[in-house]
Amino acid sequence: MRAYSLRSRLMWVFGILLCVFLGLTGVVLDRAFRSSVEAGAAEQLQVQIYLLLSAVDERDGEFYFLETLQEPRFNQLDSGLYGYISSASTGELWRSDSARAFDPPEPGFLRERIGVGQSRFQVMPGEAAVYFRLSYGILWEDGISEFNFTVLENADPYYSEIRNFRRDLWSWLGGVAVLLLMIQTFLLRWGLAPLSRMALDLRAIELGEKDKLEAEYPKELRGVAANLNQLIESERKQQSRYRTTLGDLAHSLKTPLAVMSGIIPWLKSAEAKNSSEFLSQLRAADEQIERMNQIVTYQLQRAVQADNSLSIARRVNVAETTDQVIEALQKVYADKQMFVHREIDKHAQFIGDKRDLMELLGNVLDNAYKYGSSELIVRIKREGMLTDGVVIQVEDDGQGIPNEQVAYVLQRGARADTLKQGQGIGLAVVADIVDSYGGEVSVTTSTLGGACVMLTLPAPASQ
Repeated sequence: MRAYSLRSRLMWVFGILLCVFLGLTGVVLDRAFRSSVEAGAAEQLQVQIYLLLSAVDERDGEFYFLETLQEPRFNQLDSGLYGYISSASTGELWRSDSARAFDPPEPGFLRERIGVGQSRFQVMPGEAAVYFRLSYGILWEDGISEFNFTVLENADPYYSEIRNFRRDLWSWLGGVAVLLLMIQTFLLRWGLAPLSRMALDLRAIELGEKDKLEAEYPKELRGVAANLNQLIESERKQQSRYRTTLGDLAHSLKTPLAVMSGIIPWLKSAEAKNSSEFLSQLRAADEQIERMNQIVTYQLQRAVQADNSLSIARRVNVAETTDQVIEALQKVYADKQMFVHREIDKHAQFIGDKRDLMELLGNVLDNAYKYGSSELIVRIKREGMLTDGVVIQVEDDGQGIPNEQVAYVLQRGARADTLKQGQGIGLAVVADIVDSYGGEVSVTTSTLGGACVMLTLPAPASQ
């Protein structure tokens, strides 16, 4: 089925309504004018009957005129105006000179019984013409005799007038219809201009020339424009989350892949076959595979979930999770022989998604291992003894981060040390996750001389 534009649909609808309205108007006016003409003809015939009555007299059943009729057409043969006097019992009693050679279309009217003082108007179609007929019943002076006075007139002049009126009427109505259609087209174009402007603005957004709908639209379209802007913004945020998630996924998989790259060559070596550590290393490899599977699942969920507060909150033991991350990183950075000072509250609890905690600890500790020289400090404590908040503090003995670069390194893709391998998104991911829990990230100078990263994760508001 062909899809017409909104403007075409409205043009068709209003065009049809206009034609129907003007057509009905023309029919009503035509019938009204025709009725008016016929009523005028009846009045004229009534006047002619009064003229006959004023001039006629009767003696011994015969009618004669006392004076010359004021209407000369009664005396002209086939003039188109014919007069008759008749009675219901005897039929025709008199006819005018104009009707001497005229045969009426329906001669039965001469024997009609018409009440005294009553008149009867009729349109009589004939073979050559149409006639108006008016009959009037009277009671003669003797008080006994009833007669009918009838006048017939050729209706062609009247119908010629009707045809002329009809032609002029439909000509004017046709002209009015064309004019109204032109005005309607202009008004529709003006009325639908905001929709056209919105379509152009959406096209500009699609081409990247605009960011959102900014034009001043009528109040009926403001809600639509606001919803479209919200949809556009949501779509952009979703695309940004997808791009961010891809970067985060690659960054998160880096540590488990590094662990696996160290375990697999050892498992393939000859000394691994008879080593007592074979099963231990195999379990470690299996743990890293499971860890990568969890990371992929976690990042995919983050891609379609903008708010971490929507996640199902659980209590996670921070000490156990920290030990797992440190154990994996010790294998990745085994060549550094990093010494870890642990000051961990065994009762510290993180209320949220365990994968978020793993992501936080993995990024912060990975940076400490990467940029530290030989030792680092991990401090974990409860924010308050009566609350469920937790504070995570990681210090290293590297070169540290200057104060003026703290805000910079928390941006996605920013790195203070460009000589080290990495994508510069680790701390940005940490900042995003901590912000989603309403926490804070601070970067200062460590007591060991390097960087000190402190994460403050408060208890949920509902707690």
